[in-house]
Amino acid sequence: MKALQARKQLLVLESELNRAQLIRDLADAAAGVRKLKDGAKSLSSIGSTAASLVSALLAFRRGTVKDASSKPSRLETFLKAAGLISSLWLALRSRTQAPKSG
Repeated sequence: MKALQARKQLLVLESELNRAQLIRDLADAAAGVRKLKDGAKSLSSIGSTAASLVSALLAFRRGTVKDASSKPSRLETFLKAAGLISSLWLALRSRTQAPKSG
């Protein structure tokens, strides 16, 4: 009977060790998620700044007069595409940051 009790004690101790390891692993995972969230906020801030810059560049480029028959340059095409992307970015960002009522 002593062997059975000793085995039971070992299993209980092993279970406690596993529980402590799980708690440490969950804390590490939570720290990783917080770090990822902070990185996403930084990326969002950079994206917002870039979108504003592209919008300003497009506004500046719209003020220039060009020949209607000329083909748009690659820079103009890129700026138009970037402007579209920045407009979408700002619209989606404002939707996700809108205060939630409830």
